[in-house]
Amino acid sequence: RMGIRFRLTVMNFMQFFVWGSWLISLGAYMIVTLGFSGSQVGSIYATMGVGSLFMPGLIGIVADRWVNAERMYGICHLVGAGLLLWASTVKEFDTLYLSMLLNAMVYMPTIALNNTVSYKVLTQIGVNPIQQFPLIRVWGTVGFIVAMWTVDLTGWARTDLQLHVGAGAAFFLGLYAFTLPTCRPAHTHGKRSLISALGLDAFVLFRRQQMLV
Repeated sequence: RMGIRFRLTVMNFMQFFVWGSWLISLGAYMIVTLGFSGSQVGSIYATMGVGSLFMPGLIGIVADRWVNAERMYGICHLVGAGLLLWASTVKEFDTLYLSMLLNAMVYMPTIALNNTVSYKVLTQIGVNPIQQFPLIRVWGTVGFIVAMWTVDLTGWARTDLQLHVGAGAAFFLGLYAFTLPTCRPAHTHGKRSLISALGLDAFVLFRRQQMLV
């Protein structure tokens, strides 16, 4: 059990190390090095919001019905590694926007998949995930901080090397995911609609004044 918890800790650490390697410092790189305007920088950061709108739901459907969660998780990170590497070679706004949008579309679902794999694996070994997962997940925050320190202390915050760090970490995590215990699809077909799977039915909550405010 201790070995499985350690492996999940490594997964959570790397999950947010990938993100922390560029999330905070990319703005300085785009403004100082590439000469982008504030609106251009803002629009590239907004790609994470765009990717979060629908991709977690779509990837979740695939992992829920057809593909093992740990494999889907690994595939997303391997694709993301390639996209970050591509982004590191780009100097013009339009192409960087596209590469970071595609990266957001494969990275944002991995946050939920990370949780899914952690919960399923902990359940498989007979451990209460509600009690144990927070102790594992906190290392994700540590990973984010370590990544920021790494990029900042090495002086890479204004260079494309931060994207190389993220790409390398994502590549490692993508391969690492395939060594994790099997998390088979739940095959929850039922009568669940696409709208429900994407979480869009949650908008009915806005009928309540408290939620609307």
